[in-house]
Amino acid sequence: MSRCVVAFAVSFLVLQSSVAHEPVRGAIGKSLAIMQSSAAEYTKHRKCFSCHNQALPVLAITTAKSRGIAVDEKELERQLKFTADFLAKNRENYQMGKGQGGQVDTVGYALMTLHVGGWKGDDTTAAVVAYLLQRDAKRDNWLPVSQRPPSEASQFTTTFLALNALKNYADPGKQKEIDERFAKAKKWLLATKAKDTEDRVFRLFGLKAVRADKEAIASAKDELAKSQRDDGGWSQLEKLESDAYATGSALVALHQAGGLATKDEVYQRGAKFLLKTQLADGSWHVKSRSKPFQTYFESGFPHGKDQFISSAATGWATMALTLMLDKSLKR
Repeated sequence: MSRCVVAFAVSFLVLQSSVAHEPVRGAIGKSLAIMQSSAAEYTKHRKCFSCHNQALPVLAITTAKSRGIAVDEKELERQLKFTADFLAKNRENYQMGKGQGGQVDTVGYALMTLHVGGWKGDDTTAAVVAYLLQRDAKRDNWLPVSQRPPSEASQFTTTFLALNALKNYADPGKQKEIDERFAKAKKWLLATKAKDTEDRVFRLFGLKAVRADKEAIASAKDELAKSQRDDGGWSQLEKLESDAYATGSALVALHQAGGLATKDEVYQRGAKFLLKTQLADGSWHVKSRSKPFQTYFESGFPHGKDQFISSAATGWATMALTLMLDKSLKR
Protein backbone atom coordinates (compact mmCIF):
# COMPACT_ATOMS: atom_id res chain seq x y z
CA MET A 1 0.00 0.00 0.00
CA SER A 2 1.41 3.42 -0.97
CA ARG A 3 2.17 6.09 1.60
CA CYS A 4 -0.52 8.32 0.09
CA VAL A 5 -3.18 5.65 0.52
CA VAL A 6 -2.08 5.00 4.10
CA ALA A 7 -2.11 8.72 4.90
CA PHE A 8 -5.59 9.07 3.39
CA ALA A 9 -6.87 6.08 5.37
CA VAL A 10 -5.53 7.48 8.64
CA SER A 11 -6.96 10.92 7.90
CA PHE A 12 -10.33 9.37 7.04
CA LEU A 13 -10.42 7.43 10.29
CA VAL A 14 -9.58 10.54 12.32
CA LEU A 15 -12.25 12.49 10.45
CA GLN A 16 -14.80 9.74 11.07
CA SER A 17 -13.97 9.79 14.77
CA SER A 18 -14.18 13.58 14.92
CA VAL A 19 -17.56 13.64 13.16
CA ALA A 20 -18.85 10.95 15.51
CA HIS A 21 -17.92 13.19 18.43
CA GLU A 22 -19.69 16.29 17.13
CA PRO A 23 -23.02 15.71 18.96
CA VAL A 24 -21.05 15.11 22.16
CA ARG A 25 -18.92 18.22 21.66
CA GLY A 26 -22.05 20.26 21.01
CA ALA A 27 -23.68 19.05 24.21
CA ILE A 28 -20.52 19.78 26.20
CA GLY A 29 -20.21 23.27 24.76
CA LYS A 30 -23.74 24.19 25.81
CA SER A 31 -23.42 22.77 29.31
CA LEU A 32 -20.04 24.41 29.95
CA ALA A 33 -21.44 27.80 29.04
CA ILE A 34 -24.29 27.61 31.51
CA MET A 35 -22.13 26.14 34.31
CA GLN A 36 -19.43 28.79 33.96
CA SER A 37 -21.93 31.65 34.00
CA SER A 38 -23.93 30.29 36.95
CA ALA A 39 -20.76 29.58 38.97
CA ALA A 40 -19.80 33.23 38.52
CA GLU A 41 -23.29 34.39 39.51
CA TYR A 42 -23.31 32.17 42.62
CA THR A 43 -20.29 33.94 44.11
CA LYS A 44 -22.16 37.26 43.94
CA HIS A 45 -24.75 35.92 46.40
CA ARG A 46 -22.80 33.55 48.66
CA LYS A 47 -19.36 33.48 50.25
CA CYS A 48 -19.49 29.79 51.14
CA PHE A 49 -18.12 27.05 48.92
CA SER A 50 -20.66 24.62 47.43
CA CYS A 51 -20.31 21.25 45.73
CA HIS A 52 -23.07 22.10 43.24
CA ASN A 53 -21.81 25.49 42.07
CA GLN A 54 -18.05 25.10 42.52
CA ALA A 55 -16.96 21.45 42.78
CA LEU A 56 -18.97 19.77 40.02
CA PRO A 57 -18.66 22.64 37.53
CA VAL A 58 -14.89 22.87 38.12
CA LEU A 59 -14.54 19.09 37.76
CA ALA A 60 -16.41 19.30 34.45
CA ILE A 61 -14.47 22.34 33.25
CA THR A 62 -11.06 20.84 34.01
CA THR A 63 -12.07 17.56 32.38
CA ALA A 64 -13.10 19.47 29.26
CA LYS A 65 -9.83 21.40 29.34
CA SER A 66 -7.90 18.12 29.42
CA ARG A 67 -9.65 17.16 26.16
CA GLY A 68 -8.64 20.36 24.43
CA ILE A 69 -12.00 22.11 24.78
CA ALA A 70 -11.77 25.87 25.27
CA VAL A 71 -12.86 27.01 28.73
CA ASP A 72 -13.03 30.34 30.53
CA GLU A 73 -9.58 30.30 32.16
CA LYS A 74 -10.15 33.48 34.16
CA GLU A 75 -13.38 32.16 35.63
CA LEU A 76 -11.74 28.84 36.45
CA GLU A 77 -8.97 30.63 38.36
CA ARG A 78 -11.55 32.78 40.12
CA GLN A 79 -13.47 29.72 41.26
CA LEU A 80 -10.28 28.10 42.57
CA LYS A 81 -9.37 31.24 44.51
CA PHE A 82 -12.93 31.49 45.86
CA THR A 83 -12.62 27.90 47.12
CA ALA A 84 -9.16 28.45 48.62
CA ASP A 85 -10.26 31.66 50.34
CA PHE A 86 -13.26 29.90 51.86
CA LEU A 87 -11.02 27.23 53.35
CA ALA A 88 -8.43 29.77 54.54
CA LYS A 89 -11.08 31.64 56.56
CA ASN A 90 -11.72 28.44 58.51
CA ARG A 91 -8.07 27.43 58.99
CA GLU A 92 -8.07 27.80 62.77
CA ASN A 93 -11.24 25.72 63.05
CA TYR A 94 -9.59 22.93 61.04
CA GLN A 95 -6.52 23.00 63.26
CA MET A 96 -8.78 22.59 66.29
CA GLY A 97 -10.77 19.80 64.64
CA LYS A 98 -13.97 21.84 64.45
CA GLY A 99 -14.47 22.09 60.71
CA GLN A 100 -17.31 24.16 59.23
CA GLY A 101 -20.84 23.68 57.95
CA GLY A 102 -21.12 20.46 55.98
CA GLN A 103 -18.00 19.12 57.70
CA VAL A 104 -16.18 16.41 55.69
CA ASP A 105 -18.45 16.60 52.64
CA THR A 106 -17.73 20.31 52.23
CA VAL A 107 -13.94 20.21 52.70
CA GLY A 108 -13.69 16.97 50.73
CA TYR A 109 -15.31 18.47 47.68
CA ALA A 110 -13.37 21.71 48.20
CA LEU A 111 -9.99 19.94 48.17
CA MET A 112 -11.07 17.88 45.18
CA THR A 113 -11.88 21.14 43.40
CA LEU A 114 -8.49 22.61 44.22
CA HIS A 115 -6.66 19.44 43.22
CA VAL A 116 -8.19 19.13 39.74
CA GLY A 117 -7.41 22.82 39.26
CA GLY A 118 -3.74 22.21 40.03
CA TRP A 119 -3.71 24.03 43.37
CA LYS A 120 -0.57 23.31 45.38
CA GLY A 121 -0.64 22.26 49.02
CA ASP A 122 -0.23 25.06 51.58
CA ASP A 123 -0.85 25.81 55.26
CA THR A 124 -4.60 25.69 54.72
CA THR A 125 -4.66 22.30 53.01
CA ALA A 126 -2.37 20.99 55.76
CA ALA A 127 -4.88 22.24 58.34
CA VAL A 128 -7.71 20.48 56.51
CA VAL A 129 -5.71 17.23 56.49
CA ALA A 130 -5.20 17.58 60.25
CA TYR A 131 -8.94 18.10 60.67
CA LEU A 132 -9.83 15.03 58.57
CA LEU A 133 -7.52 12.86 60.66
CA GLN A 134 -9.24 14.05 63.84
CA ARG A 135 -12.75 13.66 62.44
CA ASP A 136 -14.42 10.30 63.24
CA ALA A 137 -11.04 9.08 64.48
CA LYS A 138 -12.59 6.21 66.46
CA ARG A 139 -14.47 4.90 63.45
CA ASP A 140 -13.39 2.96 60.37
CA ASN A 141 -15.08 5.49 58.08
CA TRP A 142 -16.27 9.10 57.95
CA LEU A 143 -19.89 10.12 58.50
CA PRO A 144 -21.99 12.81 56.80
CA VAL A 145 -23.64 15.34 59.09
CA SER A 146 -26.49 16.20 56.73
CA GLN A 147 -29.34 14.26 55.24
CA ARG A 148 -29.53 16.02 51.91
CA PRO A 149 -29.60 13.21 49.35
CA PRO A 150 -28.08 12.30 47.06
CA SER A 151 -24.82 14.22 47.54
CA GLU A 152 -24.83 14.74 51.32
CA ALA A 153 -26.27 11.59 52.83
CA SER A 154 -24.10 8.60 51.96
CA GLN A 155 -21.32 7.34 54.23
CA PHE A 156 -19.59 6.08 51.10
CA THR A 157 -19.51 9.58 49.59
CA THR A 158 -18.16 11.17 52.76
CA THR A 159 -15.56 8.43 53.23
CA PHE A 160 -14.28 8.70 49.67
CA LEU A 161 -14.08 12.49 49.85
CA ALA A 162 -11.94 12.24 53.00
CA LEU A 163 -9.68 9.57 51.50
CA ASN A 164 -9.26 11.53 48.28
CA ALA A 165 -8.34 14.69 50.17
CA LEU A 166 -5.81 12.86 52.34
CA LYS A 167 -4.25 11.27 49.28
CA ASN A 168 -3.98 14.47 47.26
CA TYR A 169 -2.78 16.76 50.05
CA ALA A 170 -0.99 14.34 52.36
CA ASP A 171 1.25 15.89 54.98
CA PRO A 172 4.50 13.84 55.00
CA GLY A 173 4.68 14.22 58.75
CA LYS A 174 1.29 12.58 59.14
CA GLN A 175 1.76 9.72 56.67
CA LYS A 176 1.58 7.05 59.37
CA GLU A 177 -1.80 8.36 60.58
CA ILE A 178 -3.02 8.60 57.00
CA ASP A 179 -1.97 5.02 56.26
CA GLU A 180 -3.83 3.85 59.36
CA ARG A 181 -7.02 5.63 58.31
CA PHE A 182 -6.75 4.16 54.82
CA ALA A 183 -6.37 0.65 56.24
CA LYS A 184 -9.44 1.10 58.44
CA ALA A 185 -11.46 2.57 55.58
CA LYS A 186 -10.46 -0.28 53.28
CA LYS A 187 -11.76 -2.79 55.80
CA TRP A 188 -15.04 -0.88 56.07
CA LEU A 189 -15.47 -0.49 52.30
CA LEU A 190 -14.93 -4.19 51.69
CA ALA A 191 -17.38 -5.23 54.40
CA THR A 192 -20.21 -2.72 53.87
CA LYS A 193 -22.93 -3.14 51.25
CA ALA A 194 -24.20 -0.31 49.07
CA LYS A 195 -27.93 0.46 49.18
CA ASP A 196 -28.46 2.86 46.27
CA THR A 197 -26.71 4.40 43.29
CA GLU A 198 -24.87 7.07 45.29
CA ASP A 199 -23.54 4.34 47.57
CA ARG A 200 -22.51 2.16 44.64
CA VAL A 201 -20.78 5.03 42.84
CA PHE A 202 -18.72 6.15 45.80
CA ARG A 203 -18.03 2.66 47.10
CA LEU A 204 -16.39 1.99 43.74
CA PHE A 205 -14.43 5.25 43.95
CA GLY A 206 -13.45 4.39 47.52
CA LEU A 207 -12.22 0.89 46.70
CA LYS A 208 -10.04 2.35 43.96
CA ALA A 209 -8.66 4.96 46.37
CA VAL A 210 -7.61 2.37 48.97
CA ARG A 211 -6.16 0.11 46.27
CA ALA A 212 -8.46 -2.81 46.92
CA ASP A 213 -7.72 -5.98 44.97
CA LYS A 214 -8.90 -6.35 41.38
CA GLU A 215 -11.65 -8.79 42.33
CA ALA A 216 -13.24 -6.38 44.82
CA ILE A 217 -13.15 -3.50 42.36
CA ALA A 218 -14.53 -5.68 39.55
CA SER A 219 -17.38 -6.82 41.79
CA ALA A 220 -18.29 -3.24 42.74
CA LYS A 221 -18.05 -2.20 39.10
CA ASP A 222 -20.38 -5.01 38.00
CA GLU A 223 -22.87 -4.19 40.75
CA LEU A 224 -23.07 -0.60 39.55
CA ALA A 225 -23.22 -1.52 35.87
CA LYS A 226 -26.02 -4.04 36.43
CA SER A 227 -28.22 -1.36 38.01
CA GLN A 228 -28.44 0.45 34.65
CA ARG A 229 -32.04 0.92 33.51
CA ASP A 230 -33.55 -0.18 30.21
CA ASP A 231 -33.52 3.46 29.06
CA GLY A 232 -29.74 3.53 29.44
CA GLY A 233 -29.75 5.69 32.54
CA TRP A 234 -29.43 5.16 36.27
CA SER A 235 -31.82 6.29 38.98
CA GLN A 236 -30.95 7.58 42.44
CA LEU A 237 -33.39 5.11 44.01
CA GLU A 238 -35.23 2.11 42.59
CA LYS A 239 -38.57 3.89 42.87
CA LEU A 240 -37.35 6.97 40.98
CA GLU A 241 -36.87 7.51 37.25
CA SER A 242 -33.44 7.68 35.64
CA ASP A 243 -31.77 11.08 35.87
CA ALA A 244 -28.58 12.87 34.83
CA TYR A 245 -27.08 13.03 38.33
CA ALA A 246 -27.21 9.27 38.88
CA THR A 247 -26.31 8.49 35.26
CA GLY A 248 -23.43 10.92 34.97
CA SER A 249 -21.85 9.94 38.29
CA ALA A 250 -22.27 6.23 37.51
CA LEU A 251 -20.53 6.56 34.14
CA VAL A 252 -17.65 8.59 35.57
CA ALA A 253 -17.13 6.06 38.36
CA LEU A 254 -17.34 3.08 36.02
CA HIS A 255 -14.70 4.61 33.75
CA GLN A 256 -12.32 6.27 36.21
CA ALA A 257 -12.50 3.77 39.07
CA GLY A 258 -13.79 0.64 37.34
CA GLY A 259 -11.81 0.89 34.11
CA LEU A 260 -14.88 0.58 31.88
CA ALA A 261 -14.08 1.70 28.35
CA THR A 262 -16.18 4.55 27.03
CA LYS A 263 -16.77 2.44 23.90
CA ASP A 264 -18.38 -0.28 26.01
CA GLU A 265 -22.08 -0.80 25.33
CA VAL A 266 -22.98 0.09 28.93
CA TYR A 267 -21.22 3.44 28.62
CA GLN A 268 -22.60 4.15 25.17
CA ARG A 269 -26.18 3.51 26.32
CA GLY A 270 -25.66 5.83 29.26
CA ALA A 271 -24.25 8.54 27.02
CA LYS A 272 -27.22 8.26 24.66
CA PHE A 273 -29.54 8.74 27.63
CA LEU A 274 -27.68 11.93 28.58
CA LEU A 275 -27.72 13.31 25.04
CA LYS A 276 -31.42 12.57 24.76
CA THR A 277 -32.35 14.24 28.06
CA GLN A 278 -30.23 17.40 27.83
CA LEU A 279 -32.34 20.53 27.53
CA ALA A 280 -31.94 23.21 24.88
CA ASP A 281 -30.24 25.59 27.34
CA GLY A 282 -27.49 23.03 27.96
CA SER A 283 -28.64 21.90 31.39
CA TRP A 284 -30.20 18.74 32.77
CA HIS A 285 -33.16 19.06 35.11
CA VAL A 286 -33.27 16.83 38.18
CA LYS A 287 -35.91 17.18 40.87
CA SER A 288 -34.62 17.83 44.37
CA ARG A 289 -35.56 15.44 47.17
CA SER A 290 -33.75 17.36 49.92
CA LYS A 291 -35.51 19.64 52.35
CA PRO A 292 -34.49 23.28 51.75
CA PHE A 293 -32.74 25.04 54.62
CA GLN A 294 -31.14 28.05 52.91
CA THR A 295 -32.94 31.24 51.93
CA TYR A 296 -33.87 30.84 48.28
CA PHE A 297 -31.96 32.86 45.70
CA GLU A 298 -31.32 32.62 41.96
CA SER A 299 -27.83 31.26 41.31
CA GLY A 300 -28.03 31.86 37.58
CA PHE A 301 -28.76 28.20 36.96
CA PRO A 302 -32.26 27.31 35.72
CA HIS A 303 -34.93 25.10 37.31
CA GLY A 304 -35.89 27.20 40.32
CA LYS A 305 -35.83 25.28 43.57
CA ASP A 306 -34.22 22.35 41.75
CA GLN A 307 -31.27 24.48 40.62
CA PHE A 308 -28.64 23.07 43.00
CA ILE A 309 -29.13 19.36 42.26
CA SER A 310 -29.59 20.19 38.57
CA SER A 311 -26.28 22.06 38.54
CA ALA A 312 -24.52 19.08 40.14
CA ALA A 313 -26.23 16.75 37.68
CA THR A 314 -25.10 18.88 34.75
CA GLY A 315 -21.55 18.70 36.06
CA TRP A 316 -21.58 14.90 36.29
CA ALA A 317 -23.28 14.53 32.90
CA THR A 318 -20.78 16.86 31.24
CA MET A 319 -17.85 14.94 32.71
CA ALA A 320 -19.29 11.64 31.53
CA LEU A 321 -19.69 12.91 27.97
CA THR A 322 -16.29 14.62 27.93
CA LEU A 323 -14.53 11.40 28.93
CA MET A 324 -15.69 9.95 25.60
CA LEU A 325 -13.42 12.34 23.71
CA ASP A 326 -9.98 11.03 22.86
CA LYS A 327 -7.20 13.26 24.18
CA SER A 328 -5.40 12.68 20.87
CA LEU A 329 -8.19 14.54 19.07
CA LYS A 330 -7.60 17.86 20.84
CA ARG A 331 -8.43 20.94 18.80
